[in-house]
Amino acid sequence: MRLPREFELEADARMALAQILGIMTDQAMSGDPTRWDVGRLMEVEARLGITLGVDDTGQGPTESIDVTIGIDDAALLLDGMAYTEIASADLPWIDMVRWTADFVSTELRRHWTDDEWLSIAAT
Repeated sequence: MRLPREFELEADARMALAQILGIMTDQAMSGDPTRWDVGRLMEVEARLGITLGVDDTGQGPTESIDVTIGIDDAALLLDGMAYTEIASADLPWIDMVRWTADFVSTELRRHWTDDEWLSIAAT
């Protein structure tokens, strides 16, 4: 895990990330070529304390938890959020998806500096 950061993850944020990871996992398991590895997605779920089928429906714990993720984990989540936004372009609720994408991106990106983000983009 590169450049790990520990921060508090609220229940609503965990639910949103669970939905993103669920979409990514569905895509990875569809049999179509994908850029996401199911095992890697499961590792990120575990680090975020996410249980798919529980947290993604809002039925999970209501308290905040402390999590530690690396910048690579955050980049993976941002990639999944971008995919979700593109896949939702024709849906009537696209404005809500865009707002969520902006919010999730801002919340994840703020834990690392611009220079740190640039360093992983170069690899």
